[in-house]
Amino acid sequence: MTMNFCSQTLVRINPFAELFRPLKKRGLMRIADYLDSRFISFLKEETRDEAIDALIDLLDKEEQLEDKEAFRQAIFHREGLVSTGIGVGVAVPHAKMRTIREFFIAIGIQQNKGIEWNALDKVPVRIVFMIGGPDDKQAEYLQILSLLTSAIKDVEFRKKLLKAVSPQEVFDIFANSL
Repeated sequence: MTMNFCSQTLVRINPFAELFRPLKKRGLMRIADYLDSRFISFLKEETRDEAIDALIDLLDKEEQLEDKEAFRQAIFHREGLVSTGIGVGVAVPHAKMRTIREFFIAIGIQQNKGIEWNALDKVPVRIVFMIGGPDDKQAEYLQILSLLTSAIKDVEFRKKLLKAVSPQEVFDIFANSL
């Protein structure tokens, strides 16, 4: 572990100081680090575009977006390149922009029949992870995608999300998992 002088001093004074640094700073990222229960919604929308707009509206209502229309355009531009429906009932629409300072994830869960998303496996999407973040932090972005991919591979994990009844319960599922 490389440490600067200040970190070395703290460790000598308190050998447990490293444990109290935020997880992201130590490289132990968790999806919950990017979530806020205010950004979790149970979707009633039936189309891809309606679901995307609902999550963008939620983020805007909670004052997460500096420029709602620019974020919307970036999401739909990316979606136009290739579907973000990655399979197993999951989509990951995303946009990286200069005006966003920190990564965030909004989650939309459609507990009914799912949404046609032109996914790779043609399975309707029931869980949407919308990611926004700065355009200059590619490594962190790839780590977030890796964490999400690992989580959604687990069938039981996806079932828990689909059975959740509140945004707080969805958040807790992520907070209580690695």
